Amino acid sequence: MTTNYSRAERVALCDLLEQLGPDAPTLCEGWTTYDLAAHLVARERRPDSGPGLLFKPLAGWTEKVRQQQKDHPYPQLLHLIRSGPPPWSPFGMLPSIDAVANTVEFLVHHEDVRRAQPGWEPRDLEPAFEEVLWQRLRGAARLLFRGVPVGVILHWPDGRTATVRTGSPVVELTGKPSELLLYASGRRAHARVELAGPAEARQLLEDVDLRL
Repeated sequence: MTTNYSRAERVALCDLLEQLGPDAPTLCEGWTTYDLAAHLVARERRPDSGPGLLFKPLAGWTEKVRQQQKDHPYPQLLHLIRSGPPPWSPFGMLPSIDAVANTVEFLVHHEDVRRAQPGWEPRDLEPAFEEVLWQRLRGAARLLFRGVPVGVILHWPDGRTATVRTGSPVVELTGKPSELLLYASGRRAHARVELAGPAEARQLLEDVDLRL
């Protein structure tokens, strides 16, 4: 049976949010676990808030909708997340849409919570999950590294590579796909990724804000 990684990460994240309570820190700047829960509910149940996640002129509306979700008690937000997207949500229309749109989303936010807590260590994800994440990363990497002024090559420790941005000089990033995704999503300080290349090129990469 094929594992539903999106569902597995959703459940694991909800379990952790429940365990930590509403006031725990996350890697999302300025957000507690309550804020993150509100974001996830708004994302799945208020499609009108979605464009502001990508287009900054609409970000104010997105934030307003997210704040409105905090009118719900924290346990209710967790219940809504755990229940999954409703059928009328763009994320709930087909299982395939949930898998494509939510696997990385819940992996990253699960780690946002895990790695904001003291004493965290990377999880040992099963190889099939890392394979899924590698494919997702390759598909999104050009967007994620779009503002980087140097060449970027990604390396998986098993030997596979992906050139995601051409240019010279080149920075090479090595790590498991899950770690590379965290780096590419703007969590570089908490991602176990090794960088190789000229010092100036590495600095140019480090200076770019990779958060969407």
